[in-house]
Amino acid sequence: MNTEKTTFLPVAQNERLSNLDALRGFALLGILAMNIQSFSMPGAAYFIPTAYGDLGGANYWVWYLAEIFARRKFMTLFSMLFGAGIVLMHERATAAGRGWAGLHYRRIGWLWLVGMLHAYLLWDGDILVSYAVCAVVMFLFRKVRPGRLLTVGIIFLTIGCGLMLMAGLSAPQWPEKDLTEFNAQWLPDQETLDHTLADMRGGWESEIRHRAPEVLQIHTFFMPFSMFWRAGGCMLLGMALFKWGWLQGRRGKRSYIVMLLLGILVGLPLTLYTISLQQGSDWYPVDSFFVHIQFAYWGSVLMALAYAAGFTLILNAGVLRSLTDRLAAVGRMALTNYLMHTVICTTLFLGHGFGLFGSVERVWQAVIMVAIWGAQLVWSPIWLRRYRFGPAEWVWRSLSY
Repeated sequence: MNTEKTTFLPVAQNERLSNLDALRGFALLGILAMNIQSFSMPGAAYFIPTAYGDLGGANYWVWYLAEIFARRKFMTLFSMLFGAGIVLMHERATAAGRGWAGLHYRRIGWLWLVGMLHAYLLWDGDILVSYAVCAVVMFLFRKVRPGRLLTVGIIFLTIGCGLMLMAGLSAPQWPEKDLTEFNAQWLPDQETLDHTLADMRGGWESEIRHRAPEVLQIHTFFMPFSMFWRAGGCMLLGMALFKWGWLQGRRGKRSYIVMLLLGILVGLPLTLYTISLQQGSDWYPVDSFFVHIQFAYWGSVLMALAYAAGFTLILNAGVLRSLTDRLAAVGRMALTNYLMHTVICTTLFLGHGFGLFGSVERVWQAVIMVAIWGAQLVWSPIWLRRYRFGPAEWVWRSLSY
């Protein structure tokens, strides 16, 4: 048997697409701008900024800028790149005359397991489980033409948007108890906040006891209701854009300029309008969570595409090479660096570490975020000079291949 034609091997360095790696690194670091709040404060403050912590002065501007430029944008871009990776691996397997289904589902199975451990043992903001679940379905679309992928992706996004809107508009018909419980979840009283702070500062046992029901709610409610449609739709868009060569920077310069302008002229105003509606309602939970968010829901897709377009123009112009090369190294080690965010931040903020949960203002959260960015931009290329993969990537690939 000719093992060269029947055995899969990980992608060699000279086969990598540096544009995608750099974009992935850029998106991964951007994701931390929102996740740092989830690591360091009660979860309600992630969605309703008045639920916990000071929101005056510089703290307000840190929150406001993150809300405009980070929330949903980088996760949307990262989801697109995940979808592009499904097509990329399929194309390489097809070109080599190999089937790929078995490898794909092994990879996704291990990713799901890592995500479950990550979610229950370390942090309820895990995205790996959602990506694994979406990838099971998205694999079925790997051979679809890009135009149809774009259409189906928009349909997925529309379903997620529609489900949220229907939930919000139906709120007046909710049982009074359900409405009260929902509002209390996102605007918790002081007793609830004190209980959360005690649990998250208390050590492993109390952290897991507090975290487990939240993770279960995410996996059984928010994932099928919203996250699957949002992440899956973005993956389909990424698959289409990859097949067109757009994500790789192979299209004409005009297409990137047009997308950049769409993000600035349409996506940004939609995001700003959402924030103004939420502030105008004093962040009333039902309206903020389900109704007002609709504008930013679509605006974030356009802004994510604008980020990709602007970043691609920079890459194609060959400027800022030192920075983009470092971002590509971060992107090549995306799983390792993502898990490092969790290890560093839970050690800083939770009870099994230094126990700073709930005591670090947003300004200082931003300082910590920038420090983590700097560390990963430095250590990722150093690691890759000696090793072919990041530690987590090596384990994942070893189990999969």
